[in-house]
Amino acid sequence: MDTIASLFSFITTPVSWVIVQFHSVYGAIFGPDTGWAWGLSIVSLVILIRICLIPLFVKQIKSTRAMQTLQPEMKKIQERYKNDKQRQSEEMMKLYKETGTNPLSSCLPILAQSPFFFALYHVLNGIATGKTIGVINQSLLESAQKAHIFGAPLAAKFTDSADKVGQLGATLTDVRVVTAIMIVLMSSSQFYTQRQLMTKNVDTTVKTPFMQQQKMLMYVFPVMFAVFGINFPVGVLVYWLTTNVWTMGQQMYVIRNNPTPGSKAQAAYLERLQKHVTHHEKTRSRGEKAIVKAIVAKGRDRNEFERKFINSLTKVGLVAQADGTVVKGQAEATVEAEDGTTTTTGGAPKRQQPKRQSKSQRQSGTAAGGAKAAGEAEPKTSLTKSDEPQDAKPAAEPAGGGNKPGTGTRSKAQSGQRKGPQRPKSPSKK
Repeated sequence: MDTIASLFSFITTPVSWVIVQFHSVYGAIFGPDTGWAWGLSIVSLVILIRICLIPLFVKQIKSTRAMQTLQPEMKKIQERYKNDKQRQSEEMMKLYKETGTNPLSSCLPILAQSPFFFALYHVLNGIATGKTIGVINQSLLESAQKAHIFGAPLAAKFTDSADKVGQLGATLTDVRVVTAIMIVLMSSSQFYTQRQLMTKNVDTTVKTPFMQQQKMLMYVFPVMFAVFGINFPVGVLVYWLTTNVWTMGQQMYVIRNNPTPGSKAQAAYLERLQKHVTHHEKTRSRGEKAIVKAIVAKGRDRNEFERKFINSLTKVGLVAQADGTVVKGQAEATVEAEDGTTTTTGGAPKRQQPKRQSKSQRQSGTAAGGAKAAGEAEPKTSLTKSDEPQDAKPAAEPAGGGNKPGTGTRSKAQSGQRKGPQRPKSPSKK
């Protein structure tokens, strides 16, 4: 560990200087030799570092989502070139270059924190061994050795002997109880952070090896923290617990307000957004407009939750626009179903076709028409077709047979037959 600490000795002086500056502020409030002054100085150091790392955290989120999207393509490349590792690596690098992704971007926050972590460890180890380091002089060293957090010295470890802990003015029981609680909290916060990422912020429609890898890390990381935690000083445990809690809160904020498309978190977010937009009948913030704009731009490529969001707006008379705004009173809107089919709602009513009459209705209408026309002579033309169906019986003929002109009746040929005398049908032969 001394070799690793020496590699990061270039940052030891800045880290110790920041701690001393915070200690001067908190020492004036709580007292220079108290655990609150030194403990809060370490917590403030963590917060300052994490604020500076927010751009890297945003880049990590984008890279992680891009890697999740590329998993199906990566799997195809692995299957296609499974016997040629060199070609497989070349195709992977080509895919990363075309999509602008970098697998190492997801590790940037951890890598960026590593120098500060080892520098703080080196500072606290110097306090435990009674060595001045960085800007911490002899008076500050003695003040830090007197500082206790719930009875445990800043420089004490879980594995320290009773004699060494006694030299720092504490008991072995206090040190082990405090360090054990911190290790459990540190591991639990790490597990919860990884779990909420897997259960809430992962696209459930895509099953890839990346998800299995993340699920494995969800259990591996807490165990690693527990194993290495027994060798960390109390001050380092304070640092690591604070950064884990910060990461957990930061990730909860991102999952709630900028979830991964297709995840359960997106379903919950769009449900809240739909209620908010319906209530105000518009998108109010820039973030809401960006989300709506992205959903509209997808068109038929929307997932189940996004289609449900668009349909919910349409049902209450709202339509999402391409610029992310929402307008009311559109004459016509398109509703997209879950299976991808679209239907048009609103606008002018559709033209309805007349209902088809039954055979009895048509016959009664024909009889009424014939009675109404009685006594009126109609010109008889050979091109006139009867509206009467084939199976309708002809009207009774007057005595004397045949149709007489001027009687108001016409000879009506059956549909599909010629007028005039018909050839009798030949009897069927049995």
